[in-house]
Amino acid sequence: MALPPSLTSLTIAQPNPDGSLPIPAAPDAAANAAAEALQREARMEAMQAKLDELQEILAKPLTEILAEHDRFKEAAAAWDAFGAMWMLSQRAMKRVALDLAAQQGVSDEDVVARALAYANSVLNGDGEDLGGTIAPAQMAHIARHKPFLRKQFR
Repeated sequence: MALPPSLTSLTIAQPNPDGSLPIPAAPDAAANAAAEALQREARMEAMQAKLDELQEILAKPLTEILAEHDRFKEAAAAWDAFGAMWMLSQRAMKRVALDLAAQQGVSDEDVVARALAYANSVLNGDGEDLGGTIAPAQMAHIARHKPFLRKQFR
C-alpha cells in the first residue's frame, strides 16, 4: 500500500531552546507567498511598461513633442469653435421656440418645462428619440454621457 505524498516526507520538529515546540507554517503560507510574488511581479511589469512609455516620450526630440502639443491645441480650438457654433444654434432655436409659443399664448416657463420633460424622457426612457429627431449616433453619444446629463436636466 502506497502512502499519500503528504505522508512520504516527514519532518521531526526540533524543540526551541526554551523547550517549546515550533508551530509549523500553515500549508497555505507557501501558496500565499507564491501569490504575493506573482502580484509583485505583475506590478513590476506594469511599472516597467509605464517607465518604457515615458522613456519613449522623453526620447523624442523636443520639436516633435511640441508639434504634438500644437496639434492638441488645434484640436481643442476646433472643439471650442464647434461648442460655440452649437451654443449659438441652440440659443437661436430656443428663441424661435419661445417666439412661436408666445404667438400661441404659451409662456416661456411652459416651453422650458416641456423641453426639460423631453430631455428627461430621452435620458430616462428606453430608446426614446423624440420622434426620430435624434439620430442613432447621437443617441449613442448621449448614452455615453447619461450620468453627467442627468445632473444637468433635473
